[in-house]
Amino acid sequence: MATDASPLHPYWPRHLRLDNFVPNDCPTWHILVGLFSVSGVLVVTTWLLSGRAAVIPLGTWRRLSLCWFAVCGFIHLVIEGWFSLYHKDILGDQAFLSQLWKEYAKGDSRYILNDNFTICMETITACLWGPLSIWVVVAFLYQQPLRFVLQLVVSVGQIYGDVLYFLTEYRDGFQHGELGHPLYFWFYFVFMNALWLVLPGILVLDSVKQLTHAQSLLDTKATKAKSKKS
Repeated sequence: MATDASPLHPYWPRHLRLDNFVPNDCPTWHILVGLFSVSGVLVVTTWLLSGRAAVIPLGTWRRLSLCWFAVCGFIHLVIEGWFSLYHKDILGDQAFLSQLWKEYAKGDSRYILNDNFTICMETITACLWGPLSIWVVVAFLYQQPLRFVLQLVVSVGQIYGDVLYFLTEYRDGFQHGELGHPLYFWFYFVFMNALWLVLPGILVLDSVKQLTHAQSLLDTKATKAKSKKS
C-alpha cells in the first residue's frame, strides 16, 4: 500500500505502509550477540556430549556435524517455530524473538508481510526439520541404523526449502530488501541462508557415500551367499 509520506520503518519496498509497526528497543548488536551466544553454547554442549555420550567414539567430522544439527534443531524449532506461531503479531511485538525477526526482515520484508510462501515454508521447517534434526543427533550418539537416512532426508529438505526461498525472491526482483547492503543483504539474506545450501550439500554427499557403501557390502554378502549355495 503506497503513501506519499516518508516511511516510518526500515523495510523494503520503501512505499510499504506498516501501521502496526513498533521499532525494536533492542539494539542490533544485542540481538545478534544473543543469537550467536545461544548457538555457541549449543555447539560446545553438543561437542562435549558427543565425546562422552556416544556409544562408540565419533571422529571430529562426525562430532562437528552433530553440532550443526543441534544448532539446526534450535533454529528450526525455537526461532522458526516462533515465526510460524506468531507471524501475524511480530510487527508490533517486542518479545526478543519477535525483535529478532523484525531485525532479519530488514533483509527480507516478507517476514513481516504475512507472505504465504514464507509462512508455509517456515512452518514445514519448524514441524519437520526441527524435530528430525534433534533425532539425527540422538541417532548418531546411539548408532541407530536410520542415522544416515535421517541425515539425508533432513539435508535434502533444507536444501529444497532454501532453493525455493532464494528463487521466489529472485523472481520478485529482490524487492524485499536493500540490494547490495553489506549487513541486510549480504550477511542476513545471502550468507546466513547460503549456510543451508553448502553444509547440507556436504552432508548429502556424506550420506550417499555411507549408504552406497552399506548397500555394496550387503550386495557382496548376498552374492557370496548365493555362490556358496550354487
